[in-house]
Amino acid sequence: MCAHTTFKIGGNARVIVFPASQAQAQGVIRFCAENGIRFIPIGNGSNLLVSDSGIHACVICFSNDFSEVKLAGEDVIFAQSGASLMKLCRFALEHSLSGLEFAYGIPGSCGGAAFMNAGAYGGEMKDVLFRCDHIDQSGVAGSLEGDAIGLSYRHSAYYENGCTITGIYVKLKKGDPNEIRAKMQDLLARRRAKQPLEYPSAGSTFKRPPGYFAGSLIEECGLKGKTVGGAQVSEKHAGFVINKGGATCKDVLDLCKYCSDTVYKKKGVKLEMEIRVTE
Repeated sequence: MCAHTTFKIGGNARVIVFPASQAQAQGVIRFCAENGIRFIPIGNGSNLLVSDSGIHACVICFSNDFSEVKLAGEDVIFAQSGASLMKLCRFALEHSLSGLEFAYGIPGSCGGAAFMNAGAYGGEMKDVLFRCDHIDQSGVAGSLEGDAIGLSYRHSAYYENGCTITGIYVKLKKGDPNEIRAKMQDLLARRRAKQPLEYPSAGSTFKRPPGYFAGSLIEECGLKGKTVGGAQVSEKHAGFVINKGGATCKDVLDLCKYCSDTVYKKKGVKLEMEIRVTE
C-alpha cells in the first residue's frame, strides 16, 4: 500500500481493485457483501496511514479511471470520487467558477475531500458541496443532499453510514478568471512556503483543538524536528509528521503518541489524530 498513499508507508493489501465505472464499483461491493469480505474504499490515500502488516481486506481504489469532471449546470460541477481536487479546481477555473480556490493544492481526491469535509485557508467543502452520490454496503446506489451529508469540522455522515462516495456535486459562483487564478496561485505558493511538501506525509496530522492550533502547541513544546525511526515532526511546520525515509507505521504512531502525551502534559490540551489509521 506504500504505492497508494501519500505517506509512502504500509504493507500489502489482500486484494486491490480499480473500478472504472459505477457498475464495476457496485459489482465489487456487492460481491464483497454477498461473500462476507471486508472492503475499504480509498482515493488518493492522502489522509491514510496503513499498518506495516498491510490491509486485511479488499481495497477499492478510486483513482484515474474514476475521475470524470463535468458541468452539471451553469454553476454546478459534478466530479467522480477519484478525481483529484487539483483537477476539480482547474476545471472550475476553466469555466470561470469561484468558490474552490481554498482547495487548490490539497492533495486529496474529491471523494476523500467530501468524506472528511476537507478545508484550508478559511474555506471547506461544506461551503460548496450540496450532494454526494454513493453505494451502500449492499451495493445499492443512492445519494445524500444538503444537511443529510452531515458536514462539520473534518467530518461527514459517511464516517458512520458505511456508504462509499462515488461522486460529488459542488455549487459555485461566476467569477473573474484572472482573480480566481491569482487566488489559487497565492494559496499554492503559501502552501509550498509553509508546508513540507517535499516529503511524504498525510497532510495535517492532528485536528485543530478548539481555541488552539495543533502545530503551534507542538512547536511550543519544543517538538519540532523530533524523530522516531524514519518519522519526524517537520522542522518547517510542526503540524505535519513526515516520512524522512523508511518510516514505518509504528514509527509514525509512536511519534504521534509522544507528541500528544507531551502536549497534554505541558499544555493540558488533548490532540486528536486527523489521519485515518487502517489495517
